[in-house]
Amino acid sequence: MAENSEPPKRHKLVGAKNFQRHNPNSDRFPLHRFHHVEFWCHDAITTASRFAVALGMQVVAKSDMTTGNSVYASYVLRSNDLVFVFSAPYGGGEEQTAEDIDKRRANMPHSCYDGENMTRFITKHGLAVKAVGVVVDDAEEAHRASLKHGARNAAYDAGDGTKPAEGISEVELYGDVVMRFVSESVVSRGPFCLPRYEPVPIEPAGSEPLCYGLRRLDHAVGNVHDLLETVDYISNFTGMHEFAEFTAEDVGTVDSGLNSMVLANNSEYVLLPVNEPTFGTKRKSQIQTYLEQNKGPGLQHLALKTDNIFDTVRKMRAHGGFRGGFEFQKPASEGYYRELPKRVGANALSPEQFKEVEELGLLVDKDDQGVLIQVFTKPVGDRPTVFIEIIQRIGCMREVGGEEAKEKKMEQAAGCGGFGKGNFSELFKSIENFERTLKVP
Repeated sequence: MAENSEPPKRHKLVGAKNFQRHNPNSDRFPLHRFHHVEFWCHDAITTASRFAVALGMQVVAKSDMTTGNSVYASYVLRSNDLVFVFSAPYGGGEEQTAEDIDKRRANMPHSCYDGENMTRFITKHGLAVKAVGVVVDDAEEAHRASLKHGARNAAYDAGDGTKPAEGISEVELYGDVVMRFVSESVVSRGPFCLPRYEPVPIEPAGSEPLCYGLRRLDHAVGNVHDLLETVDYISNFTGMHEFAEFTAEDVGTVDSGLNSMVLANNSEYVLLPVNEPTFGTKRKSQIQTYLEQNKGPGLQHLALKTDNIFDTVRKMRAHGGFRGGFEFQKPASEGYYRELPKRVGANALSPEQFKEVEELGLLVDKDDQGVLIQVFTKPVGDRPTVFIEIIQRIGCMREVGGEEAKEKKMEQAAGCGGFGKGNFSELFKSIENFERTLKVP
């Protein structure tokens, strides 16, 4: 077990009203941005194909039997800076010799993967996120620093000293999810950072790539049993600071609740909200339902950022209803849209945008800096576990580039508009109504 160089941080919930945002720039190692998210599933090509249609993503790389990988199939989808990976184990028989084992591992992108380990994960969780990839200066250095400050090593122990590929390392995040460090030097290695992935050309040749305008991963939300314990663990080994928090009182739902904290890196472009269930409400918290259906902690949803949520959602809706895409949660109440301009300000959006918000069943919130427009899908698999959030952030533009920079440019501050605190009640009602259709006990 790794020794901590100092006592772990101890967080306390104070609620949104009492929370004061402060960025201490406390990262223990340079932690730049999200790189990719990897799902483990029963059938990689089918799952990847569905996500491609549902989210307007293009397959850019693969590792499977056609590339010499006889242990698992893996396909990489991309939309601008958003990268999803889908991996599934093959059946296969047991190797008879050490030479057979070495040969199989030599053709695998990730030599620490194991078919049986992947199968156990999928049997336990169903379709679920296995890895959240983040870009760092040096993956090995980030790994050493993390272990020094209490992180649990996540490399699969094959008993022979097998390590992940060069420029890649992993530590446990929560549950069976890992944080995967990706060295900046290998990001430009090819269509995907792991070796032995082959690029996939656009088919048919010359056709336009499928794209609905998704730009990048904005935040990745985990559900756990013990919020403070998990936040202490992650912040201690990464140095990430608290960006926002919400309690059951802030959520204001009628039937169930949660407590939530959002962790951020120095640049605040890696945002990791963590939720726990609350008890004593009329119904079981939807967070508790997730924990039961997922059989433990895991990644609940991924927030995907777009610059035009109206166009993105229209394209996504065209593929719903068993046409390959995802279904959205039901729209908010008529009263919500009637009171919306008063709640967020009549100038927050144009009259045309307010009309489109209601037409598409979107939600709007704001903080002291900007405006957030959001919408949530229903669960994307059979279990009521992982789902997708589509968001657009408006405002918070700032000039970047030091005095020595030849050209100044404007960029949007991370987390602009918040995380939809004002919409929690409507969101929970929608999720609770959906769960009632499932007859979840």
